[in-house]
Amino acid sequence: MPIQKVDKIWMDGELVDWDDAKIHVLTHTLHYGSGVFEGIRAYHTPGGPAVFRLTDHIRRLLQSAKMLMIESPYSVEQLVEATKETVRVNNVDACYIRPLIYLGYGEMGLNPLPCTVNVSIAVWPWGTYLGEEGIRHGVRMKVSSWRRQDPNMIPPAAKVTGLYVNSSLAKVDALKAGYDEAILLNTQGHVSECTGENLFVVKGGRIITPPLSAGALDGITRDSIMVIARDLGYEVVEENLLRSDLYIADEAFLTGTAAEVVPIRAVDDRVIGEPGEVTRKIQEMYFATIRGEVETYKGWLEHVRST
Repeated sequence: MPIQKVDKIWMDGELVDWDDAKIHVLTHTLHYGSGVFEGIRAYHTPGGPAVFRLTDHIRRLLQSAKMLMIESPYSVEQLVEATKETVRVNNVDACYIRPLIYLGYGEMGLNPLPCTVNVSIAVWPWGTYLGEEGIRHGVRMKVSSWRRQDPNMIPPAAKVTGLYVNSSLAKVDALKAGYDEAILLNTQGHVSECTGENLFVVKGGRIITPPLSAGALDGITRDSIMVIARDLGYEVVEENLLRSDLYIADEAFLTGTAAEVVPIRAVDDRVIGEPGEVTRKIQEMYFATIRGEVETYKGWLEHVRST
């Protein structure tokens, strides 16, 4: 989906015009992939635009930076306010938000420690990542031949820019084969996650998701869904899954900031079917939550304007 241009992007403490938000071709992160990022969404609510679990996302951003030994020049609180400011100044009612911490121009080589650290925050209107049809009827998945990297290669707990080459390879492979999205296994053969989403299966009334030790990102939407599902009375467990477990699941769905909550209707041409009751209930509660309609979870929404 093409990016829809807005007015301003926040860069190192200043709001700059969209067309002037540029970096040098010798920016370190461009060459070596040693940056970290987040994907966040702001939604329209009765109280105006509100960012879903903003502080949690920014906290994870700085944790990712710490894993790469990148010291952010800004605190969690400063970046939370900068994000709200960027949403406000662009006058968007709902949007996707992309904070990025990257190593800038001035040093080159595999030692990143002397590099300058730069931070940007961009926002733009963005619809459903896997399409409205996917939201309603589910998506077709392919288990990729590309494996999720081992935790002792690059930490999957960090949202590292270069790490997502792994996801891009799997995504392109799935799309070229006629599927909507890919599922990656880890080097032990267990289900890890999708290219940019966490994965859940429903079997025998239990909701199962791969543990973080399988290489799954500690997704903020993943955590939200686990809370919502338990509050709805479902048993939610973290267990290793094999690809064969996906084929015989009663229901399955994926979660992520960009994708939100999307049912899975087939894996490797093994039909799971139309979205089931458990998936629908969780999906409906999540969408009501992000619209500010559920009192229990209103604390997850951080409004960009004083109410």
